[in-house]
Amino acid sequence: MEELIQLRKFLHQNPEVSGNESKTAQRILDFLSKYKPNQVIKNIGGQGVLAIYKGKETGKSILFRCELDALAIQETNSFDYKSKFDGVSHKCGHDGHMAILCGLAKKIDQNPLEKGTVFLLFQPSEEDGNGAKRVLNDFKFKEINPDFAFALHNLPSYPKHQIIVKENTFTCAVNSMIIQLEGKTSHAGEPENGINPALAIAEIITLFNSKINNDITSETYCLITPIHINMGEKAYGVSAGYGEAHFTIRSNSNVQMRIIESNLEENGKEIASKFNLKIKMGWTQSFQANENNIEAVNYIRKAATSNNLNILEKELPFTFGEDFGLFTQKYKGAMLGLGSGEKTSALHNPDYDFPDEIIDTGITLFYQIAKEILNA
Repeated sequence: MEELIQLRKFLHQNPEVSGNESKTAQRILDFLSKYKPNQVIKNIGGQGVLAIYKGKETGKSILFRCELDALAIQETNSFDYKSKFDGVSHKCGHDGHMAILCGLAKKIDQNPLEKGTVFLLFQPSEEDGNGAKRVLNDFKFKEINPDFAFALHNLPSYPKHQIIVKENTFTCAVNSMIIQLEGKTSHAGEPENGINPALAIAEIITLFNSKINNDITSETYCLITPIHINMGEKAYGVSAGYGEAHFTIRSNSNVQMRIIESNLEENGKEIASKFNLKIKMGWTQSFQANENNIEAVNYIRKAATSNNLNILEKELPFTFGEDFGLFTQKYKGAMLGLGSGEKTSALHNPDYDFPDEIIDTGITLFYQIAKEILNA
């Protein structure tokens, strides 16, 4: 474990944000070179790395995925492996997730598969929602067609080593909306000679707020959060002629998210027309809901039970977004939670740090899942 802990701390100390993970990817390649994959595919979906381990006989195939990127958050920890870079740090635990997949590579090298194939995907750009899409659209990935796909996410506030499972929606669908409104500037003393977007922005915010349904058990669950508003300039003699509003929307299903998106777009157009404004609408940082396959979840349960790990059956989806949802749309797959401690700081907090004790738990669980499927 010491080798993996040192790797994790190196990655923590040298974080890179989405789309810039070149040094992180090289460190992963350096590690993998010692544990002899049958094939390594570089620069997949950007800076991604795919390591392929083949058994002695042909059989089923499984993909395990982790993430390369860090966040634009200033770290407040003071330990000796704290981030070297101002404003960038591993505050989601992707350093630990990478260590788990590297540990799985080491375990497979030391305990070779009898049959089947394991794909280890070190995916770029998860935090901005672009990585999974780029990997799946990469021609180098076209021949990869796993029978199952798995990923995990560490979860603070849950006991260390606990395995959190849920059938169907595990994490919510998340999409972010940008509304741009163009009117006409005028003298602030003669606002009637211009078209100011202020009232339209206020009406959009009010209407969107009325659509919120906080009951995550409901089929029409919808959380809309205003993120950013910008209008005019600090020029007190000028009535604003341009404004924009940004929102993040969450739903507990991909189907319902499509309905919400369509309705909000229609509402935006109607309000812009009412106030004689030109409107542009766009979407960014889209995350599909992780809709876990029941068969895949059963393999997680079986593997956890075989290793005497505590299992929590989650009743409701998590409200955060995760782009692994694109993989669970295409393949039989599931994301699981790995408890990272009831006293561990929350994800994305400036003092968060991944607990090294759970690295071995993740490795053990993934390896057992591989054995359950490939040796069946």
